[in-house]
Amino acid sequence: MKQDFNHLESLYWVFTQLCNDQCSHCYNLSGPKGERITQSECLAIISNLPPLIDRIILSGGEPLAERQKLYFILDHLKQKYGSASQIMLQTNGDLLTAAILDNLIEKGVTRFDIASIDRYHKKAGAHLQRLANLFASRGVNGDDKDPLINKDNYLHKTALSWGYWGATDDMWLGGNWARGRALQTSIWKRSATHNFCTILSGARNFLGGYSDIPQEISIQLWKINPCCPGTKYPMGDARTEKIADVLQKVAKMEVFKQLNQGNPWKMGTHLGITEQQAKQRTQELQNICLYCDDFFTRHMAAFNPDTFMPLPVINTTP
Repeated sequence: MKQDFNHLESLYWVFTQLCNDQCSHCYNLSGPKGERITQSECLAIISNLPPLIDRIILSGGEPLAERQKLYFILDHLKQKYGSASQIMLQTNGDLLTAAILDNLIEKGVTRFDIASIDRYHKKAGAHLQRLANLFASRGVNGDDKDPLINKDNYLHKTALSWGYWGATDDMWLGGNWARGRALQTSIWKRSATHNFCTILSGARNFLGGYSDIPQEISIQLWKINPCCPGTKYPMGDARTEKIADVLQKVAKMEVFKQLNQGNPWKMGTHLGITEQQAKQRTQELQNICLYCDDFFTRHMAAFNPDTFMPLPVINTTP
C-alpha cells in the first residue's frame, strides 16, 4: 500500500448525473433530472486533486448534457496538469457531433469510451457505425475497443483513441451494482460469491500496492469513494478536503485496508466478525455491495458523513 497519495494513477470523476437518457440499470440515478454541482464546486474539487494524476476519466450521467461545464473542467485540468495527465471521456455518444469532437480534442481529451453499446440504452448501440465514422474522420484510433484496464496499455498508448462497451448481465453496471435505478428495477446481480471489489471499478488497489491494475479512486459529484458504486458513507468531500489527505486518513483503517486488498468479507475481522459470518450475511443479501452497505450501517455508525471522520464502532454482532 502506498504511503504518499500526492500521485494517483487513475481518477474516475462523475461530475454530473444529468443525462439525456434514463436507463433502467443506471447505478447513480442519472437522467433528465439528475443531480448536478456548480462550476465553483468543480473548481474547488480540481484544486483539491493531487498534484500528479496519470489518468483522469470524466463521466456522468452524460458529460455532454452539461457541455459548457465539461469544457470548463477540461480548461482547468489543462491549466493544472498540462499534458502530464491523460484525459478520458466516458459518454453514451448520443450528443457527440463533429464540432463537439473537435472541441474536445482541442481541449485535451485523448481517449473516448462509448459506454452505451447494450440493450439498456435508448439507442441500444445502433449508433455505433455513425460514431465509428465520426472518429475515423478525425483520425481517432479505434483499435483498442475494450476499456483500458491493464496498466501496460491504459496510458498514452496512442495520441487519440476510442473504444466501446456496455452493460451485461455478468459485467459492468447492470450486472453487478445493487445501486440506484438498477436496485429500483431489480436488475442487479444476485450472487453471494461474486466479488466485485476485485475488478478495477471495485475497491481493490484504490490505495495502491498492486501492479496489475491502476490505483483508482472514484468521485461521485463530490463524494470521494474507493470504488465506483461507492461505500455507504463517502470517505470525504472533494470540495473541502484534499484527496491526498483523505486517502492518508483512511489508509490507517483496517476496513479500508481490506477493501484495498479486495477482501470485503474481511472488513470486520478486527471487530471479531469472521469471514464465514460475512459470507453468510452476503448469502442472505445476495450481493457483495449490499453486504458492504450492511456492514457500514451496522459497524461504522460513527463514520460521520457530516464531518467525514470515520471511526469504527466495535460491534461483534454479525
